[in-house]
Amino acid sequence: MDLEWNDSQPIYRQLRDRVVEMILDRVLKEGDPLPSVRTVAAEYRVNPLTILKAYQQLVDEELVEKRRGLGMFVKSGARDLLLAGERRKFLAEHWPRVSATIQRLGLTAEELLKTTENGRAGLRNTPDDPTPTRAKPARSGDPDDQTEES
Repeated sequence: MDLEWNDSQPIYRQLRDRVVEMILDRVLKEGDPLPSVRTVAAEYRVNPLTILKAYQQLVDEELVEKRRGLGMFVKSGARDLLLAGERRKFLAEHWPRVSATIQRLGLTAEELLKTTENGRAGLRNTPDDPTPTRAKPARSGDPDDQTEES
């Protein structure tokens, strides 16, 4: 678990979010144990109660389960539950802005799909983006093709 704390959110919430990311990224799979409270507290020099609060939030959200004497484990179906929630959140909070930007820029579905498949290959050249999608043939006599000699 790599963490750098930021001041905009409580540490327990950042810990909770990091475990969620690990589940979504399949770093932690169903049935996997979470790192022990003591281990995380010692490694990140955080109060064990802070770790426990983050883990308890995950229990309350039914993403992990406590096994007495064994620790906490990722519950079956946790990733699917998270994906459903993250999709709803994306569509409600982020998609309207993304959709508006796509419309404002006049991007087509074809361009978006090409870009997704090939990186920048699907983008048109714009005045702000001088990166050519293909090389221009050189024309003799064109002042832009002339190089300055010293």
